[in-house]
Amino acid sequence: MSTDRTPIELRYAAPSTLAEEADVARLALMTTLDRAEVGLTGVVRDPVRLREALSALHAIVSSDLRYKPKDRTAYLAFQRQRRQASGQSTAAAQRAWFDWLARNDPTAWLLLDPLVSVHADGVIFEVFSKDEGTYAQLFVDRSALDLDEEPRSGTTNIDFSKDLFEAVQRMRSYRTTRLDIGPAALAVSTDDAEVVEKKTTVPDSWLRGLLQVQSAAALTRTTVGLAPIDLYNLLRQLRLNADVKREGRAIRFELVPGETPRLVLEPWETVLECGAAPYAGRKAEIVKVWGRRRLMLLRRWLPFVEQVDVHLMGSGLPTFWVLRSGPFALTLGLTGFTSSDWGRALALDVLLPREPETGEDAARALVHLAESPDATPTALGEALGWKAPRVLAALQAACRDGLAIKDLATGRVRIRPLTERPIDLGRLQHRNPTERVARDLVATKDAVKISKEDLVHGVGLEVTGRVTVAAEKREYRPQVLLDGEGRVRKADCTCAGFRKHRLKEGPCAHLVALRLAHAAREKRRAERRGKSRGTVRTETRSYGRRHAGGESVFQVTLDNKKLRIRWGERSDPRLRVQNLLFDSVADARAAYFDRVDRLERDGYLDATA
Repeated sequence: MSTDRTPIELRYAAPSTLAEEADVARLALMTTLDRAEVGLTGVVRDPVRLREALSALHAIVSSDLRYKPKDRTAYLAFQRQRRQASGQSTAAAQRAWFDWLARNDPTAWLLLDPLVSVHADGVIFEVFSKDEGTYAQLFVDRSALDLDEEPRSGTTNIDFSKDLFEAVQRMRSYRTTRLDIGPAALAVSTDDAEVVEKKTTVPDSWLRGLLQVQSAAALTRTTVGLAPIDLYNLLRQLRLNADVKREGRAIRFELVPGETPRLVLEPWETVLECGAAPYAGRKAEIVKVWGRRRLMLLRRWLPFVEQVDVHLMGSGLPTFWVLRSGPFALTLGLTGFTSSDWGRALALDVLLPREPETGEDAARALVHLAESPDATPTALGEALGWKAPRVLAALQAACRDGLAIKDLATGRVRIRPLTERPIDLGRLQHRNPTERVARDLVATKDAVKISKEDLVHGVGLEVTGRVTVAAEKREYRPQVLLDGEGRVRKADCTCAGFRKHRLKEGPCAHLVALRLAHAAREKRRAERRGKSRGTVRTETRSYGRRHAGGESVFQVTLDNKKLRIRWGERSDPRLRVQNLLFDSVADARAAYFDRVDRLERDGYLDATA
């Protein structure tokens, strides 16, 4: 996590509360005093659904599923403080402990209050988890409320403390519940309520991750429909089976046009046949996603779910799960990686634009959205006379800058400033100085070259490169071993920093540059596949086909004049291998694509990603 931190101060006229009377409960959500005033008041038609939705949001914003190694530092500090506090009162000892925790572990208090956006058609609540891996958005349609008057649109923060979460649990269906946001909520508070000030500093990596996930929502994606029972079966399998160390932890979506989707859970190879509508895509493919344990955060909301839509961007990329329940829709965005997994985390950075070349288009799009709020991307393109790629780039840039969001539940684009003051995007462009140096190396012509890619079945892909640093007049030889899930299992470099610290202080700039260059190459290969076969010299494709007894896999590799074919059962650790050597690259290329075409004709699914 980055050491740079962004200060955020929130001031409320009073704390949010649930005021209970004889037959009416008033949920008063206080808005911050530092932002434009928004307002909404009305009767909630289904208090139980709102209660469970807000409870799921609280579980997400307070979740931290990062790996925590054993560390006795806090325990030893606790023992020392316990000895020092032996003569103190309970309150004094507790205050001393909290002071120590705030100094030494500030992220323990990193629970930024939810963002609330009031629109003409409903209300949107947004949160982001502590572990920088889960984004959630709750959309409450206008039909879920009996409004007293027209809402006052805008975006603000609301005070959502642990006390309010506990109070929300007292909402019941047999009692009328009113929802008050803004000025109407202040009337519910006591007369002697004092201004509540919350001052916190969030890591720049936290803001960076939030902006990236929101920007990813605007990208092109594949949508898969699931039945609620499918998600229940998935969570049941995860709850009854612990993850296996150093084994796969992905969900494989097997998508065949005209057939219902299949979910395969690794490493048990458990196949879940989905009960939803057949897949409507045009291409058969296999998509692997990670971060499945975070789906457990939805368990309180699952009993109310009527429809599930999964938006897939690609293997290893963010995934968005939209769970609909009448006028409510809860969207869960999963990054698919943890902050410590630097190898796969960089894949999203390569995917998203980094230069402000779309800034002018984004500004024009925001101006139009201000005049025509909640427009769809299609309507925006028609109004501005832009084609779909230009609209997509402009909207993605606006989301990346924290000025707008793509609401996947309704398909609309909405203006939503993340903070009151403009965000310093220059600070968020890189995670740390090492990544900045690595990107400068990649941007320098011929500074980073991939000299060798060696695919070893059962182990992974070994990538070797050469990094030339002109300022040092040196050439370094970084090497990374990527497993089947794209994670870095082993790394080596000839630089002095790596020889001294290894990976204890993070990867060196040469390793990061090699990983970036390889990710960029893989992206170009994916874009080029099927378009320019005549120029391909090196490429590897993987295919799989399910049968009654398991799954057959094929792996075809073209390496200049050499063609290597591996095949067998997925459960077999040793595949059969055939090596063919041709007189020319053209002959090897022709044989390679002939084998690829035959596999696709025989019903094998492309699992290359």
